[in-house]
Amino acid sequence: MIDFEKARLSHLQAIDSVFSQRDKIEVLVAQVVASLQAGGKVLWCGNGGSAADAQHMAAELMVRYVKNRRPLASIALTTDSSLLTAHSNDFEFDTVFARQVEALAKPGDVLMSLSTSGNSRNVVLAQQQAKDMGCFCVALTGAKPSALSAQADLCFQVNSDATARIQEAHALISHLLCEGLDSHFD
Repeated sequence: MIDFEKARLSHLQAIDSVFSQRDKIEVLVAQVVASLQAGGKVLWCGNGGSAADAQHMAAELMVRYVKNRRPLASIALTTDSSLLTAHSNDFEFDTVFARQVEALAKPGDVLMSLSTSGNSRNVVLAQQQAKDMGCFCVALTGAKPSALSAQADLCFQVNSDATARIQEAHALISHLLCEGLDSHFD
């Protein structure tokens, strides 16, 4: 049987933690706007459900969120099955995102790293590569301190230990970013 009240309270705790970080969301919007206006792009990475979220958010920027506006340069590093499988076969899975960052990123770009644990090795290595290249690194994680939270320029730690609640909150953070971008671009 589903305990709806427990689920509701767990969800509200995670979502409330997003709104307690509203100043960080404003910083994120400003950083992404500055990058895009300077000809930069937003790169997204994550595993599993976070990979799906990365793809979803890259599409929101490239296509549209609510407002019909120009496309915003955004790439999910999770989508090219040939690249993902070739790299994992020829090298290792741990560097599958870092190699793409090395090839695609330039200083001033923004890397959005999604990991509910904050310790996914391939996401951590991508963030390290991006930092080394002068990118602005944003981590979306769970509540516990992690490798991503320690090295990110900006980290959103969701107050939950439940993967589903953390991912719901990551989607909200990403949609709030989209709302901010919609207000800046035609």
